[in-house]
Amino acid sequence: MKTPYAYNSSRFIPTISLLALLCLAYGLMASLGHAATTKGDYHLILNGRSIHLQAPPEGASFNENNFGTGVQYEFERQLGSKWVSYITSSAFTDSFNHLSYYAGGGQTRRYQLQQGWHLDVGYVAFMMARKDINDYKPFPGVLPVLSIGTRKVAINVTYIPDVNEQVDELIFFQLKVATQGW
Repeated sequence: MKTPYAYNSSRFIPTISLLALLCLAYGLMASLGHAATTKGDYHLILNGRSIHLQAPPEGASFNENNFGTGVQYEFERQLGSKWVSYITSSAFTDSFNHLSYYAGGGQTRRYQLQQGWHLDVGYVAFMMARKDINDYKPFPGVLPVLSIGTRKVAINVTYIPDVNEQVDELIFFQLKVATQGW
């Protein structure tokens, strides 16, 4: 007989994983003191698309519309510095139509292009929770990142290698929109 208080791991583990990742993101912000609240740039992240570089298994298909939202905070750069440090957190629907979560940070080298455009190249280190990897138990990762755009709007691109039987090689796209300075 099922009681109204029965443990349901399909709801419990994703909820705990999300809370753990949000706490990690909050801890990163808090540990960086008042610099994280006064001088940098906040961005809204809109997750949108993945392009799988390998065909799905026979009879299967990948969800390539990976909708979700998140935030990214870029710390103020020292005058003349070409390096952008940031922290980020997001939730999105993954290639298997499950919610996935991550929180972390990274650094990119900024190359100034013409008329206010820039190209950032670097990495993101993170903790992630996915159903198909450890059933929402957070795991660490590091991935390459490229971002091209202006101070107000940019496209973030991440390459994800073939890491196991569940995750195939893909390119992941996000829209990064500044929350101030419009």
